[in-house]
Amino acid sequence: QVQLVESGGGLVQAGGSLRLSCAASRSIFSIYAMGWYRQAPGKQRELVASITSGGRTNYADSVKVRFTISRDNTKNTVDLQMNSLKPEDTAVYYCNARDIPYTYWGQGTQVTVSS
Repeated sequence: QVQLVESGGGLVQAGGSLRLSCAASRSIFSIYAMGWYRQAPGKQRELVASITSGGRTNYADSVKVRFTISRDNTKNTVDLQMNSLKPEDTAVYYCNARDIPYTYWGQGTQVTVSS
C-alpha cells in the first residue's frame, strides 16, 4: 500500500505557473506508473500526465508543451510543473500510483485559474 499527499495547489491568474508535488509514503522505485489526473465540476476525472518507472511520459493533448511531469525515485515524489495556465485548467488535481494490480489516489489539491 502507498499513501499519496498532494501539495502546491492554489489560485493563479491566467498565464501564470504552479508546481504540484505528490509525496509517497514509501519507495516509488518499483511502481509502474505515477500520474496526475484532474476533475473539474460536472466533468469526469481525466488523465493529465503520467510517467512510468522507465521515464516514459504521456500527456493529455490539452496540456502538451505547457505541463511537465517529473519523477524522483530517491525522494519518492512526482511533480507537475504547470505553465501558461488557462481558466479551463481549473480543477481538483489528484496524484495517482499504478502499482499493478493496485491503484492508489491522493486526496486532491485545488487549482483555480482566474481570467
